[in-house]
Amino acid sequence: MKKIVVFASGGGSNAQAIMDHFKDHKQVQVSLILSNNPRAGVLDRARAAGIEALSFNKYAFAKANSIHTLLQHHQPDLIVLAGFLWKVPQFLIEDFPNKIVNIHPALLPKYGGKGMYGKHVHEAVVQNGEAQSGITIHYVNEHYDEGAIIKQATCDLQPDDNAQEVASKVLALEHKYYPQVIENLLSDHGDQK
Repeated sequence: MKKIVVFASGGGSNAQAIMDHFKDHKQVQVSLILSNNPRAGVLDRARAAGIEALSFNKYAFAKANSIHTLLQHHQPDLIVLAGFLWKVPQFLIEDFPNKIVNIHPALLPKYGGKGMYGKHVHEAVVQNGEAQSGITIHYVNEHYDEGAIIKQATCDLQPDDNAQEVASKVLALEHKYYPQVIENLLSDHGDQK
């Protein structure tokens, strides 16, 4: 059984889409949900789905090695960032090469980098009068939003769309494509569904 570990900071709608997608899968399971926010809705979603869920602080993540040790114990086939707002430490990237993926709510390289997440991205897209936005699924490297791109998907925007409307269109793409791409990545490394 291939294992996915999901990191999320907020409500967890992408994590939910991933959990739903793999709920009855024969060869892939979401084995652990981790959050840097002890009050994150994603933890409740995970527990409701019967998936182990833990929260941690910055020290446990970057300095104390407790999250690192936990991941080594779990041996995930893929680590999925789903609305996770902290930068991944270099040692995790080195220990899990090409096994950490992220989804960004814009068409990178536009609107990426430190501080460009959630509503900040959508507000910038609207402010610049973009005709399209979308998602970028990419590998995680040592720089924010600069890892190799795995997939992009676009949505058309209307001139009068506000940031919330852009966010809604982009979220629909996230929920549609992220679980599919994760499944493809895991099947590319071996088994089929």
